[in-house]
Amino acid sequence: MSVESPMTPEEKLALVEQALARAEELRRAGSHKEGIHLLVEALQYGLERPRLYRRLGNLYIDAGDLSRAEYAYKRVLELDPNDVNATHNLAVVYKRQKRVSLFVKTYKKAQRLAMRRGSSQRTPRSGTSPARRTRLFVFGAVALVGLVLVAVLLFTRR
Repeated sequence: MSVESPMTPEEKLALVEQALARAEELRRAGSHKEGIHLLVEALQYGLERPRLYRRLGNLYIDAGDLSRAEYAYKRVLELDPNDVNATHNLAVVYKRQKRVSLFVKTYKKAQRLAMRRGSSQRTPRSGTSPARRTRLFVFGAVALVGLVLVAVLLFTRR
């Protein structure tokens, strides 16, 4: 009978880093279930949990499992309440779930966090500065309110 020696923290970290890199490759290849399984297994080591949950959220969004994506991003925010990417991605989940009030609230929070990080720093996915994204958001919100008002007027005239 062989007794396995426990892994060192460095070995565990190396496995987690490998899992994160491989899961991203799988996500890009469209193998979402494999990537999810890999990251869930990596969570057992208790290292890099915010990164693991963020990557899990990305995989769940790509797989169309919005409730699990929501859970994953909320876990990231429990561990790091100022995580801009997780906050932004959670807003995206709310938008896709058509939970408008939560989307607006969470999106605004992501914008505030991004601005605190520095106006010269761009959010990773957008390619635009936080100030520009805020202006675009306000414009979009005003346009949405206008559309709702037009819809209400049209339906009340019948």
